[in-house]
Amino acid sequence: MAAASMMTTLPQFNGLKPQFSAAPIKSLALVRPMRRKGNGALGTRMDFIGSPTNLIMVTTTSLMLFAGRFGLAPSANRKATAGLKLEARDSGLQTGDPAGFTLADTLACGTVGHIIGVGIVLGLKNLGSL
Repeated sequence: MAAASMMTTLPQFNGLKPQFSAAPIKSLALVRPMRRKGNGALGTRMDFIGSPTNLIMVTTTSLMLFAGRFGLAPSANRKATAGLKLEARDSGLQTGDPAGFTLADTLACGTVGHIIGVGIVLGLKNLGSL
């Protein structure tokens, strides 16, 4: 009697018309949730260190920090004029760095380096080169 009460039909959909199958449901305890394998668009890989993506991000961030530290990019103590020349000014920020590179400069240059790196990575992925 318990087996007869569990015998129901499950609807299966093919397009817009439902089709019913006579597959019995034996027990609700056997129904398991679907598991994703992780091979979709959001799949992850474990080979990130040394990968081309990692090298691009490290390189672009390092180059931007280098440019900010050695006066090739604007910073809190060097503003850019209308002719894109850098001139020194006193920002009032305290720093122990001889060049006057502050925490705000580090965060700003790191952010711009990451933005450039993400642009390069997404562009190369779109071209199929990465």
